[in-house]
Amino acid sequence: MRAVVQRVAGAEVTVAGETVGRIGAGLVVYLGVGRGDSAADCRYLAEKIAGLRIFEDDSGRMNRSVRETGGSILCLSQFTLYGDCRKGRRPSFTAAALPEEAAGLFEEFCSRLREAGLPLATGRFGATMRINQVNDGPVTILLDSGKAF
Repeated sequence: MRAVVQRVAGAEVTVAGETVGRIGAGLVVYLGVGRGDSAADCRYLAEKIAGLRIFEDDSGRMNRSVRETGGSILCLSQFTLYGDCRKGRRPSFTAAALPEEAAGLFEEFCSRLREAGLPLATGRFGATMRINQVNDGPVTILLDSGKAF
């Protein structure tokens, strides 16, 4: 399971012109589910993201988590994180989980963040989404549960 985590001052996601998710300061998480991912991957990434210390403390150092700042998370499914561009010019997505499998793990990941007490908004799984976000920093972190075990 892969995640791109971006610190934001605010973000919004729309589907067909309708706003389906909006947050103030916090994190936007683009989550890709790979073939063979499991509940353990969801647990690992949710815990890692909930505790990730990438917000500034009173001294200006990145030392606080989204939970400590009272921030929110906007989580968006992003199968293209598994795009393989090593051959040719058209990415291959064979390493991405099939939509039926990915949808369940995406929901489990989101449930774990909610259980951690984090305010959470989401996009719509499988939909074409438009994301408007104001990056803060910018701070962008790449996480891969496959490299954690």
